[in-house]
Order: sequence, then structure tokens, then C-alpha cells
Amino acid sequence: MKSIRRLIGPAIILQLGCALSVCATPQTDDAPFVVVLGVAQDAGVPQAGCKRACCTAAWLDFSRRRKVTSLAIVDPQTSERWLIDTTPDFPEQLQILNELTSSASPATINGIFLTHAHIGHYTGLMHLGREVMGAEEVPVYAMPRMRDFLRNNGPWQQLVRLRNIVLRALQNDSTIVLNARLKLTPMLVPHRDEYSETVGFRIAGPQQTVLFIPDIDKWEKWERRIADEIAGVDVAYLDGTFYAGDEIPGRNMAEIPHPFIVESLARLSSLPAKEKMKVRFIHCNHTNPVLSQESQAYGHVRALGFGFAQEREKVKL
Repeated sequence: MKSIRRLIGPAIILQLGCALSVCATPQTDDAPFVVVLGVAQDAGVPQAGCKRACCTAAWLDFSRRRKVTSLAIVDPQTSERWLIDTTPDFPEQLQILNELTSSASPATINGIFLTHAHIGHYTGLMHLGREVMGAEEVPVYAMPRMRDFLRNNGPWQQLVRLRNIVLRALQNDSTIVLNARLKLTPMLVPHRDEYSETVGFRIAGPQQTVLFIPDIDKWEKWERRIADEIAGVDVAYLDGTFYAGDEIPGRNMAEIPHPFIVESLARLSSLPAKEKMKVRFIHCNHTNPVLSQESQAYGHVRALGFGFAQEREKVKL
């Protein structure tokens, strides 16, 4: 199998709510962009062991299935491609990326940026190992605890030892220059940090900037004001894991804290309409009613002027 010394590149979304058939078509200009490769929480939709209607419908209807949250950054001018997070859906997401972009090799990734060590955000790295792709020195950027986790725990340490991946440092608020047109900045956010820190990213290109925060405990726990962060970007992909607190009967929601979408709506309700339009909720749990466009919850969010990430949508950078 060919080596994968490079695999990810800068690119961003063209249009809010575009149809999948349109988004699946490679763009004709050479502007860098971000493309959404998944919108679901770590376990995707349908989820293992789930007998609820949300999952039984998705088992029967492929159109209701959702891949785990991930972004790709693409620069068509240089044929470079970067990933933010490698999910359990990595094989299919790489194939989608290949359909949307061109590169020297369909296995090429120029770098991977990890948000944290929860299962939906890094376990796709397994496909870079000798059992699958046999990658060569793919740069994996991570915060200090995340690097230690990969370096000191199997099977990830084998990827490091065999140089399938090469760990590169991220620092809070320290910008990484991807190429002459693109840069990326990690931002620490409060989350359940059992094994690593958690970061979001600000991705900047020649024309636009995108904010990506798929996981955070609660907005009020962050030292930054989310409204200020939205004001400084053109598109904001924000944690939309749960719609409200009664979504998972029998589970203590305090053990899996996220800002409920209804809380985010209340916090951001006073924003001007043009600021609300920047927000696209992402990382939705299989129980989240907004995954269905026929739901009352989905209609409510849209009526208030906010949006949702769609798989394969692009945002020009």
C-alpha cells in the first residue's frame, strides 16, 4: 500500500445549508476552504445498543445516519489537506475528502489536529497503523497531555514508535502557520479532561475565519465570552451535543456536561441577526431531536436565526 506522508489540507465551507449533491461537487476556484465530514457526537448515528426510535430509523434509512464530527481544511492551490480530529468514521470520511478534493495520493494527509482524548476525536488514528494504511510520519498536532497520552498508551504508542505518526506540539493561543494562506490557533476550553486537555480551533484564511468548538462543559465556565469569539469570525461551529437536559432518561447529565442548545439560544438571544447566522450547531448526540429537520426543536432553532452544520458543506476561508 502506498505511504501516506501527507493527508490533509486547508479548505472551508461555501454556503450555509447547501444540498449534499451540490456540496459533493469539487469547487472550481482555488480558494481554501473547510469542509464538514461529520456532525454527530462521538458514537455517531445510529449508536451501538440504542433501541430508541432515533436509532432504529437510522438503521433502516441510510439518509438518517450521521458520521462523527470532524472538519477538513483544504487548499486546492497547493493540494494540501489537514484534518481536525480523526473519528471512528475515518475510512469513509477520507473517501469523502478524496471525492471533494484532489491530491498527489488519495492517502495523503498533511497534518492532523486533535481536540482531545474522547473516543470520537482521536481513535481514527488506528487506521494509520501497519494493520491498515502503514502511514509514514503523518504530523499529529496535540496539546502536552494529549501527546503524553498517545506516547505512553497502547496501541497509540506503536504508531509513534513505528513513525506512522510524528507528534507535534500545540500550545494554547499559539498560532500554527499551515502555509502561506492558512493558519490555525488552538484555544483551551473547560471539558471532562480525564486523559488530556480539550481545545477548540480558530481557522483563518485569506477571506474568512472559522471557529470550531465541538466540546465544552458550559459556556459560563470558559474565561472567554462566546459572543466575543463569534464576533471575531465568519462561521462558528459550536457544541450542540444535547438539545435539553431531559434527553437521556436514567443518566446523570452532570457527568456528561455540555451547553444544552436551549442554553446557548438563551445566552446568544440578544445577538444581532447577522451574528446569529454565523452559528452552526455541531457534535449532536443521537438523542438530539435537531438531527431531524421535521422536529419542533429543529424548527425552533432555525426560527430564532441559528443554523446547523451539514455533512459535506464547505466554507470558503
